[in-house]
Amino acid sequence: MTTANDPAEPVHHDSVATVVRQWRSVHPGIDTAPMELIGRVNRCAALFQQAEDAPLRRGGLSRAEFDVLGALRRTGDELTPGELARETYSSGAAVTKRLRRLQERGLVERRTDPHDRRVSRVTLTAAGTALVDDLLPDQLSYESTVLDGLPPDERERLVGLLGELLGQLEGRLGGPRY
Repeated sequence: MTTANDPAEPVHHDSVATVVRQWRSVHPGIDTAPMELIGRVNRCAALFQQAEDAPLRRGGLSRAEFDVLGALRRTGDELTPGELARETYSSGAAVTKRLRRLQERGLVERRTDPHDRRVSRVTLTAAGTALVDDLLPDQLSYESTVLDGLPPDERERLVGLLGELLGQLEGRLGGPRY
């Protein structure tokens, strides 16, 4: 736990540190360690979410729409809307809405499964494939620029720690285990 009174601990100057200091003034002695970690992960995620949409806007896509297209591209398969929901950590209703917009733009096609007419199969069109392949290098370059402030060894360390945390959470709270 990082404490303002312990000179051996680093002092953070971010928005979560301010929240932690405020809670400690209201509840001295409270253990804010979970808040310090989860709060920072959540705040980083929110900021990444805002920032990462910038390159995708060039292609007229939201992050969520790009995630659907990316799931179809990287798996190379036809996927059902339910499979896309699992791949993108989205609700079925949200995927349905995204698919409708993507289909209107000619980026995906839906077809009825010949073995079960209640199920639809979704594939990328040639235009959808081209758009993903065009945007991905720019997106990765932009994300690399966003992370430039962290030295490569610190990035690797953070990737490892977050990978461990994610694996534990997926094991306990549900989600894909690869």
